[in-house]
Amino acid sequence: MGEVQPIPVLLFEQVSKWYGPVIGLNQVTLELRGGITGLVGANGSGKSTLLRLATGQLKPSLGRVTVRGIDAWDWRAKALVGYCPDNDAFYEDMAGREFVRSMARLCGFDKAEANRRTESVLERVGMADRSDRKLRGYSKGMRQRVKLAQALLNDPEMLVLDEPLSGIDPIGRQEMLELFRGLAGEGKCLLVSSHELEELEKLTDHVAIMTRGRIAAVGTVTQIRDMLDDQPLSVRIDAADPRRLAALLVNRPDVVGVDLEPRVLADGSIGSLVVRARNPRRFFEDFGRLVVSERLDVTRLEPLDESAHAVLGYLLGGSGKT
Repeated sequence: MGEVQPIPVLLFEQVSKWYGPVIGLNQVTLELRGGITGLVGANGSGKSTLLRLATGQLKPSLGRVTVRGIDAWDWRAKALVGYCPDNDAFYEDMAGREFVRSMARLCGFDKAEANRRTESVLERVGMADRSDRKLRGYSKGMRQRVKLAQALLNDPEMLVLDEPLSGIDPIGRQEMLELFRGLAGEGKCLLVSSHELEELEKLTDHVAIMTRGRIAAVGTVTQIRDMLDDQPLSVRIDAADPRRLAALLVNRPDVVGVDLEPRVLADGSIGSLVVRARNPRRFFEDFGRLVVSERLDVTRLEPLDESAHAVLGYLLGGSGKT
C-alpha cells in the first residue's frame, strides 16, 4: 500500500468569493504542505482576498478552505495560524512591547506566559531593545517587525505574511529573509505575499502567480517558465510596416506563425499582426535585438492570453499589468 499523505497545512478547494457583483476570487484550488510559498500578483489580482480566506477573516461564497483539515473559519484553525497584515492599525499611544503583550493576553495567555512570549518574539524579530518607544514614532520597518512579533505569539504552524518586507531597509530585509528561512527550517509553513517576484525569489523558488481572481500558475519559477515554453504564446504587435515585420519574423527560430491583422491604430494608421511564439523569454529577447538592428517602428506589444500575460510579466521582471 502507498504511504498515507499527511493532511495539507492549507487547502483551497474550488474556492470563489464574491463581493456583491464583484468576483474577488474565482475557482481557486491551492494546497500547501510546508516550506515557503510566494504569492505574487498586481493590485486587484485577488491576493488579499485569498489571504483573508486563509486566515479565517472571510468565508468563501463557494468551495472550502481548511487548515489541517479544519474549516478556516473555525477558532481551532485560527489557533494554528499567525497573520502579519499589510496595513497598519496600531494603538499609536502604546509602546511596542505593551502592544505585543496585549495581543498575547487576547490570545488567552495568562500574565506570566504573555510576558514570557512577548519577550521571546520581540527578541526573535530584533525589537527587544527598541520596543519601549511609542508606536507612533516607529519607522515602517519597525512597525513591520512588531506586526511579525504578534503573529508569532501563538507559535503558529502556518504564517501568512502580507507584504512583510515593505518599507524595510536592505540590511533589515536580509535579516527578515533569514528569519523566514529559519522559521521554515523549524517546520512552519509560510505563505508570503508580494508585488515583486524578484523579491520573493531571494526567499523561495516556489510561487503562485495570481491574476483577476485566479491562480495563473503555481510551482517553481523554472517549472512555470517551462510551462510557458511548452505552449505557444500569441502576441499582437502594432507596427508602422507590419508586412515588413511579418517577413522578418516568419523565419525566426521560436516563431510558430504570423498573421496580419489590419486594424485602425490610435494614430489613425492601419497595421498590426499576431505572432505565435514558443519559448516566450527567448522570443522577446530575440525580438528586441531585431527591432534595434532593423530600426523597426513598433508602437505596441500585447500578449493576448490574460493568464500568460500576467505570468510573463513577472518572469520578465515586470508587474504583470497590462
